[in-house]
Amino acid sequence: MTNGAARQINRAEVVDRQFLAYLEALASGLAEAADGPGIADADLLELFDSQMVSRQLDLMARVKRLENKVFYTIGSSGHEGNALVGRLTRHTDPAFLHYRSGGFMAERYRKIEGLDFVRDTCLSFAASKADPASGGRHKVWGSKPLWVLPQTSTIASHLPKAVGTALAISRGGDALPVPGDSIVVCSFGDASLNHATAQAALNTAAWTCHQNLPLPLLMVCEDNGIGISVPTPRDWVRASIQQRHGLTYRHADGLDLASGFAAVADAVAFCRRRRQPVFLHLQTTRLMGHAGTDFEIEYRALDELTAHESRDPLLRSAQQVVARGLMTPDRIRERYEQLRQRCLEEADRADGLARLTSLDEVMRPLAPLSVDRVRAEAGREPDQQARVSAFGSENLLPERQPPRHLAIQINRGLTDLMVKYPNSLVFGEDVARKGGVYTVTKGLWQRFGRRRVFNTLLDETTILGLAQGLGSMGYLPIPEIQYLAYFHNACDQIRGEACSLQFFSNGQFRNPMIMRIAALGYQRGFGGHFHNDNSIAALRDIPGLVIGCPSRGDDAVNMLRTMAALAEVDGRVCAFLEPIALYMSKDLYEPDDSAWCFDYPAPGQSLAPFEPRVYHPLARDLLIVTFGNGVPMALRCARALSPKHSVRVVDLRWLKPVDIEAVADHARDCAAVLVFDEGRPDGGVGEGIVASLAERGLGDRPLRRLTGADCYIPLADAANLVLASESGLLAACRELLR
Repeated sequence: MTNGAARQINRAEVVDRQFLAYLEALASGLAEAADGPGIADADLLELFDSQMVSRQLDLMARVKRLENKVFYTIGSSGHEGNALVGRLTRHTDPAFLHYRSGGFMAERYRKIEGLDFVRDTCLSFAASKADPASGGRHKVWGSKPLWVLPQTSTIASHLPKAVGTALAISRGGDALPVPGDSIVVCSFGDASLNHATAQAALNTAAWTCHQNLPLPLLMVCEDNGIGISVPTPRDWVRASIQQRHGLTYRHADGLDLASGFAAVADAVAFCRRRRQPVFLHLQTTRLMGHAGTDFEIEYRALDELTAHESRDPLLRSAQQVVARGLMTPDRIRERYEQLRQRCLEEADRADGLARLTSLDEVMRPLAPLSVDRVRAEAGREPDQQARVSAFGSENLLPERQPPRHLAIQINRGLTDLMVKYPNSLVFGEDVARKGGVYTVTKGLWQRFGRRRVFNTLLDETTILGLAQGLGSMGYLPIPEIQYLAYFHNACDQIRGEACSLQFFSNGQFRNPMIMRIAALGYQRGFGGHFHNDNSIAALRDIPGLVIGCPSRGDDAVNMLRTMAALAEVDGRVCAFLEPIALYMSKDLYEPDDSAWCFDYPAPGQSLAPFEPRVYHPLARDLLIVTFGNGVPMALRCARALSPKHSVRVVDLRWLKPVDIEAVADHARDCAAVLVFDEGRPDGGVGEGIVASLAERGLGDRPLRRLTGADCYIPLADAANLVLASESGLLAACRELLR
């Protein structure tokens, strides 16, 4: 056969016909029925059935895609051996799954009576609103009762949060939502093993083992030898992992149920008993291409393709079932066709059900906001006696102290949060004994102990993965990212994972957190661009993320209280940007005036989401809209321009969502508007503010934006050439007021 002719052949049909032909060969004695030890009859029969139903779902998807009835064709064919992992783990073992996990899910569905794997999977394929996993938002493997947390990871970006979940389980506690002896299962492909996020998770897992910290994590690498079109080098997975310090390596043949059963059982039992990370190398193959639109013959030789098709795990399973006399070839064929018909019928039924038809329906689980409940929770006071104990005495309660600057007030605010929420944890690089690079967390380690305040590896991916796993297990994580520039190393842990969980699970799962980030510029030339990063565009682009940026200490405390309430009530992921240059700022207008020190808000106070702060609300000549470092600059400019001109200043405080209607109301009151954005011109906050005001018809008055340069921030005085300056702000104000 020429390659041109082979290209016209549907490889799904080839695989399907090959299985049926093999059954005929078994029935006629042309193929030998051979048994394998190590598996009970009941296990073999049910596992084989799970393999067949997974296969028929793949075949259904190829057929119904052409009828526009299903919308996803990445299948599990060749990977059906992962049914072993599904069978040998519990339904209370949290699972983060590779997209080729049909066999696993078929087995896990057996563990709770009344669930219907075929029906639910067809609903997901068809993007039906009735899909119990995502409500029609994506084809994801997920189930609330079966503890399969939905995600769409294709590059092993789910592994860090699996590590975090295992760490949370190992910590135990009465509030743990799964049994204390649970393990965490995460699966991924051999190609994804090479991704930075996978390597971060492997490194962290090994590090915990080296530190003698329990980590009940089963990492299942399903090795089919190819990543889309790029082959994995022969024996690469074993060679790169087997001798890796801190990881227990196990191999299992996922192409042979009988020989693979004992190896998988041993890996699961070792992980559960020893509470140590296990790397299970599961041998698989890939059938029918990467997806329905993938024509393998274009990049794989025909003999290579047929060799992989000859390794179809269903052939070996059928051989063993027949050898034991558990089913005849005819009975297998009957069951196979019965499952085919069932899958096709359920797909048609799912296609007839409603899909998401409005933007409101699509977005509903993305960013829940229960305003009244959030306000009530934010205003709920912590136990007073516990506060006294944490701060040292009645006289040392922060509301009884003189006004203080931003860093001190954030520290006190975190103390109050940790008193109020016993499930809260503060962690990151250097946050414990040292108290952080800027001493913002100083003393928390001594007050609350090393179980609640702890240092992590120097890896932002790990920090945010831990936060997600801990959040999904009932904790309130408060991770610290040491500098905003370092967040970009791990952005997808928030963009693709944390903020997407409620969306892709239709609100069934959540991983709340308050991510603290030392941020922004104006550090008088110190640090260079890694420590003076104004780039928040990557954060603002993340759907559902709440971003706050206080410029003063009392706002910081109240915003932390509100963010904690948003996380606790609605499961929200929050980013708290702390302006480094304002950490120690005490003065506003003159040296030693202490005008930028503020009283500590009494317990019970909070900040309404997402309300800006307004200075000089009666001023009408000019409105300055700004945030962070821009606020004290704007206030000094307003003073310099008075009494000749009156200047109103709006501190956004909340950078996402922005209360643009409130900003627009203030703009309508003023003759001119200047948006001062300390970031860069492209993708910054100011860009969106100016566009939103123009859309609301406010382009009829002078409207200007002032930003920094599109440049990295250099050292020393050269930094002032890049950053938006106070003198430049004053000059722009005067120009608008002419």
